[in-house]
Amino acid sequence: MTIGAFECIRCHVEGATAVVTLNRPERRNALSLSLMLELTACLKEIGSGREIRAVILGAAGKVFCAGHDLSEMTGRELDDYRRIFDVCTRLMTEIQSIPQPVIAAVQGIATAAGCQLVATCDLAIAADTAAFGTPGVKIGLFCTTPMVALSRAIGRKRALEMLLTGEMVDARTAADWGLVNRVVPGGTLESESRKLAAKVAEASSLVVAQGKQAFYTQIDFDQAKAYAYAKEAMSTNALAADAQEGISAFLGKRPPCWTGR
Repeated sequence: MTIGAFECIRCHVEGATAVVTLNRPERRNALSLSLMLELTACLKEIGSGREIRAVILGAAGKVFCAGHDLSEMTGRELDDYRRIFDVCTRLMTEIQSIPQPVIAAVQGIATAAGCQLVATCDLAIAADTAAFGTPGVKIGLFCTTPMVALSRAIGRKRALEMLLTGEMVDARTAADWGLVNRVVPGGTLESESRKLAAKVAEASSLVVAQGKQAFYTQIDFDQAKAYAYAKEAMSTNALAADAQEGISAFLGKRPPCWTGR
């Protein structure tokens, strides 16, 4: 099964998992306007259905993503740049808005908006050869939009170190800092990302979707507001048929049978 027809990305479905691949290896999978629009459209299509339970976002070639396509960043008008960053922002928002968890499978270098892409994904697994950076400061274009996702993933001091120096961070350090969940040997990246997707897909799709939405809603609230929101969300969750089924299955020591309701 294949979703859509795209030029800059590939997408196919493996069971309950959609595998989306950035497919501009000759351009280091740079986020051209066309690629970002295609990826956003692909994610919207995935998010509109209930069959897919998880998404793996990978990349063809040796580089995961080198950030924005700099050939589109010269000699333009202000509104042209606004359009590029608006489309990028909508892409990042879409990743966190669709009900399915999105797992970045990072096989190589992820820089600037490519690093932003990894930081935005719900989960991330990196090969031990991967590296991450926000080197825009070195070319006179501070990584301000990548900063939004990066600072929320790894905190102020570490984000500012990456942003102000432009130096690369290796995969192990990225894991220590919380930019990725874990580091695996390069040869096992594909299998490990699929194992994680399968684990995510074991749960009720309804409950996972509600939980993902709740996470991003409460994350920037102060504690009192977060608890006020979370207790209401959890109360509503408890009414769901899948919640009642899951509790009954646990008490009855049997596997649950999810209906997505």
